[in-house]
Amino acid sequence: MTDAGWDDLKLFLHVASEGGLSGAAARTGFSAPTIGRRMLALERATGRTLFVRSQQGYRLAPDGETLLEHVRAMQRTADSIADWNAQAFAMPIVSIGADAWLSGYICDHTPEIRGREDRFRLCCKSLHKGVDFTYREADIGIVARRPESGNVAIRRSVVVAHSIYRASALAEDEIMPWVSLGTDNSHSPADKWVFQHHEADIRTWTNSPDILPRLIARGNGRGVLPCFIGDSVPGLVREGGIIAELTYTMWIVANDDDRHRPEVRQVIERLDTLFKREAKRFSGDAA
Repeated sequence: MTDAGWDDLKLFLHVASEGGLSGAAARTGFSAPTIGRRMLALERATGRTLFVRSQQGYRLAPDGETLLEHVRAMQRTADSIADWNAQAFAMPIVSIGADAWLSGYICDHTPEIRGREDRFRLCCKSLHKGVDFTYREADIGIVARRPESGNVAIRRSVVVAHSIYRASALAEDEIMPWVSLGTDNSHSPADKWVFQHHEADIRTWTNSPDILPRLIARGNGRGVLPCFIGDSVPGLVREGGIIAELTYTMWIVANDDDRHRPEVRQVIERLDTLFKREAKRFSGDAA
């Protein structure tokens, strides 16, 4: 037996439902002779007699009745897949790209960015190397430098500060070792600061920004973190003040072709509101 194609099985379903070729032709747009040839081919493929043919039409043979049950089940499955697919892709997508620190913060605040009644899907991307709008890596980017070119819309946001942190259980000690991101995973000035200033004293490092605060909190040494991260980790305390050279202004950037989409505009406004409400936390001035 040769596998029967789904197109021929769907034609079989029409012939069986209409009781003949003319009714199936009216439903499908194929000619009656074409459908007749394809039903003969289907019988050869299955090795079974599916129809009893007469001047009154096409009546299902016993094997045809059995096949009809299977094809109806297949059609129900196909219909449910089509419904599922249509429901998903009827909802637009808004993607937000940010570095590892900010993408985690955004994930923690997604209920403020998308409400239960909002009809769009949300994609949160961690793009620690930065957002490339040339290749449309994200609809909305949260970046540390104001783009100087490209077809983008730009909104100035809040100031982001960094400081040195250590575990609160450790006393401040000048010879305390340092913890850092590895050089292969350091992209921003803050990522590179420890290696540039204290490379000889680094005893622990990681390739993941998510792990860095945990290593510091477990007493492996001091390290540099954005204040909105370091101040929120239990067991960490600042050592010294803000590192002025690492302070930057955050920008909300969107492709100019996308920013007029209602769902993109809505997410931009909500991100802007969220960041401005937490401005003191980002700048390191939170009490």
